[in-house]
Amino acid sequence: MRENLIQIENLEKTYSVKGSFLEVKKEPLAVLKNINLDIKKGEIMSLVGESGCGKSTLANCILKLITPEKGRILFNGENILEFNKKQTFEYRKKIQMIFQNPYSSLNPKMKIKETLMEPLIIHKEKDKENKIHEIIDLVGIANADLKKYPHEFSGGQRQRIAIARALILKPEFIVADEPVSALDVSICAQIINLLVELKQKLDLTILFISHDLNLVRYLSDRISVMDKGRIVECDKTEEIFKNPKDSYTKFLLSSIRTIKV
Repeated sequence: MRENLIQIENLEKTYSVKGSFLEVKKEPLAVLKNINLDIKKGEIMSLVGESGCGKSTLANCILKLITPEKGRILFNGENILEFNKKQTFEYRKKIQMIFQNPYSSLNPKMKIKETLMEPLIIHKEKDKENKIHEIIDLVGIANADLKKYPHEFSGGQRQRIAIARALILKPEFIVADEPVSALDVSICAQIINLLVELKQKLDLTILFISHDLNLVRYLSDRISVMDKGRIVECDKTEEIFKNPKDSYTKFLLSSIRTIKV
């Protein structure tokens, strides 16, 4: 049995909701409600659910971009919520994110080489040039492309660049938040196959956030289903599809079947 890389225990996150000038102060909005989840080393765990259910908030807590009010997030057994600045700096080298929109996540004023060089400089890495050429070979970017700007590429090429930037520091864990939703279907398949290939080559662990159940069925080892801030079901992929237990999971699956008809 594989060891856990990430363990989330009793996680809760609320946001204050501001009313208008004349309105009575509203109750805080609970976005994450007692979340418990483990992600095993070397697996692709998909997190699915409708928009607004808390998927991205959970991802941002794992990335230490948002601080929850309650609970623990363990990375290799250490609670990241107790990390000091130095520990957090080192943690962010081990965990990276691939965003939904590759154009907005890349600095339009920086050439591709500068984009890939930046994290290497920040973390004072050696052999920067070699590391850049290694990663562009892995993701299918040409050497000549390093001199170009993001606007000179197609959406699929930009997402390859974004993946290269996420992997340049050789992280253990990747959060992929709807990374292909902005791409054409044919390009989407290429990027998904690239992620699977990189996961195997680099021994990555991936949290894949999506609302596309057909996609996660192809991609995932396990699936967690999220509804209104709660994990309502978590199981092996085929078990989720063949024998869903929660009523919300059954609703999601019936929806995709209806679309297929």
